[in-house]
Amino acid sequence: MKNILAFSGSNSPTSINHQLILNVTQRLQEHKVEVLQLRELNIPFYSIVLEKEGIPQDVKFLYEKILENDALVISVNEYNANVSGFFKNVIDWLSRVDRKFLTGKKILLMSASPGERGGAAALEYVKKQFPRFGGEIIQSFSFPQFYDNVDSERNLIINEIQELGIKDVVSSFSHEINE
Repeated sequence: MKNILAFSGSNSPTSINHQLILNVTQRLQEHKVEVLQLRELNIPFYSIVLEKEGIPQDVKFLYEKILENDALVISVNEYNANVSGFFKNVIDWLSRVDRKFLTGKKILLMSASPGERGGAAALEYVKKQFPRFGGEIIQSFSFPQFYDNVDSERNLIINEIQELGIKDVVSSFSHEINE
């Protein structure tokens, strides 16, 4: 059994990426999974002036949580074909604590959006960035047309092809983190 930390890169209280996190993490029952909502942390906009005053406590908290876990499940949201400023800010702060803050972490990286591309641009951006911080992305997928493919009230994927794809990715991720 591995320890997994899961969170979305969104600060929206109705985040579809957080809903996707909840759906995926319930499939990882053979592991110990902790789901965080980053929006509940007090992380100011990064600036060199604030950094000189000291790393914020919630940034240190998140950094320690990442260190404590064997693997990560992260779902990034997309605004204007990029990651959200909120998530970019979290990454900026973490990289100031430790440039290689993801070292040794195996990552399942996902993105969901209401559009046809499923947040693919944000997903690709993060795929390029995380290895710079030491992370190993071992599985990834984008989930398009979220509202058409998910029953949000029951947190069920109603599109059979998407459901099969997620089952396969989660199964592979679970197997790979146990190796």
